[in-house]
Amino acid sequence: MNFVGKTLAASAVLAVVCSVSASPSMAQTGKPTSPDNSGMNADHNKTADDQTNSSTDRLTTAKVRKAIIADKELSSYAHNIKIITMNGKVTLKGPVKSEEEKQRISSDLASVLPAENVTNQLTVKP
Repeated sequence: MNFVGKTLAASAVLAVVCSVSASPSMAQTGKPTSPDNSGMNADHNKTADDQTNSSTDRLTTAKVRKAIIADKELSSYAHNIKIITMNGKVTLKGPVKSEEEKQRISSDLASVLPAENVTNQLTVKP
């Protein structure tokens, strides 16, 4: 093996060692290392897959998302919450930055649909 070949081989070994040591493995932490916040949703009864494909539910979801995105004072967590609409009833899930932000989302939705049609299951991120 020539000098270039040895250098490339050494670089490959170094890259593997660095990537393995930089992030703890699942065996070390007991948790997947992928960036996934789905575990933060405590109630797994309703998911986005459960949402009906009716035009009314899709329109309701779009209105709710638009109202949330329009509030520029909300965090990116709040802008990315899960919205599940089933037969006109909306369930909100996911993490937000504070209790105030959770309440603000409820206030923002008051102009879109009645409060009795909203189930707020948002959790405050510690």
